[in-house]
Amino acid sequence: MSKAAKSQWSAKNPYTSYLNENYILNGKGSGKETRHIVFDLGDSGLEYKAGDALGVIPICRPDLVEGLLTQCNFTGEEIVDTHLGECTLKEALTTRYEIHRLSKKWIMGLGEHFNNSSEEVEIKIIKRKRVSEENGILLLDWEGTGDGDDVPEGYEEVGSISDPSVTLWQRLTTDGEAMEDYIWSRDYIDALSDFSNINFTAQQILEGMDRLKPRLYSIASSPEFEPGTVHLTVGIVRYSHHGRDKAGLCTGFLSDMCEVEETGIGIFMSPTRSFVLPEDKTKDIIMVGPGTGIAPFRAFLEQREIDNATGKNWLFFGDWTEEGEYYYKEEMEDWKKKGILNKHDLAWSRTGDEKVYVQHLMDKNGEEIWKWIDNGAYFYVCGDKSRMAKDVHKTLIKICSEHGNMDIQQATEFVETQMMKTEKRYLRDVY
Repeated sequence: MSKAAKSQWSAKNPYTSYLNENYILNGKGSGKETRHIVFDLGDSGLEYKAGDALGVIPICRPDLVEGLLTQCNFTGEEIVDTHLGECTLKEALTTRYEIHRLSKKWIMGLGEHFNNSSEEVEIKIIKRKRVSEENGILLLDWEGTGDGDDVPEGYEEVGSISDPSVTLWQRLTTDGEAMEDYIWSRDYIDALSDFSNINFTAQQILEGMDRLKPRLYSIASSPEFEPGTVHLTVGIVRYSHHGRDKAGLCTGFLSDMCEVEETGIGIFMSPTRSFVLPEDKTKDIIMVGPGTGIAPFRAFLEQREIDNATGKNWLFFGDWTEEGEYYYKEEMEDWKKKGILNKHDLAWSRTGDEKVYVQHLMDKNGEEIWKWIDNGAYFYVCGDKSRMAKDVHKTLIKICSEHGNMDIQQATEFVETQMMKTEKRYLRDVY
């Protein structure tokens, strides 16, 4: 098949794939839901290498779409204009916009949709006079100015009544921290409950919504391991906020809406230029991948076995507990028996009195890590960039300083310039 044919599939023109497998990796009692998902590449001609990512096109949950339509009193058949052309409102909310989480831009644009243009409605009595009593309600009529003491007997000034929708909107649009906190845990159904005093046309409700984007997942297989398939390790995001159970857009789609061999799923390849195995198969590699960060390193180990690579392989993996989150345990144990996985350090953060993370085991093995690096080993990190990757980075600099006879500044320069930029043997796939 020609290169042109192989590259025809993209985010805008995805290949429709079906699943061969979709099962939970966690042991009993685990507080997580992590799935092993296998896509069939069929006749797509799609190719990849260890280290690449797979793009998946999700669709929004039907119950979320229906809930939003109901709340706005739309049928879903209204025709709207979108960035991909005209379609029904239901189609737009299902496949073209991300309705599982609020957009800041959408909130900012609410001002012109409130029913009342002013924030406060003033209440003023004009007349009061006793007329009759019906159903326990006293009807009064009275004439006067309503100013100062010229008020009916027993009258209590209530003042003005604020529109809570406008008050909330004004607070969010003037307080960036409040805005971020608000949109973090809410979707459009939540917002429409809070901003009840607004009116939209079908077209207007889409204004400011984020366009639906594909999600990228590190591939967990070598293309030569099981030809014609691509494997993923996916952590399913589930949470409960504001009285409703929710899920991540794509992870919820893959876990709850995709049936093996039945559901068509749009996919495409996202090649990497940097997160790759060394061309020299005699080079040692050190891999740090806790949680679903294990994915590309499963692919690396498969590829190293297929290539008969003579370089040594060292994996640092961690999660909550060995019983619940030791992903691909049998495969790892088999690779250790074969001598492919030469060193394997495991960190369990919820076992024992102290929390143990991968960076702690790195520090403990600092002298040997330095020997590997000093001998030309490649160092890889995959997983959470907000905490784990930062902690691993700091620990690597500390190791190079302590065992490489460098001060912190020199070690930082060695890691961040020489290893990362010049030699390109410190590689990261973080998200």
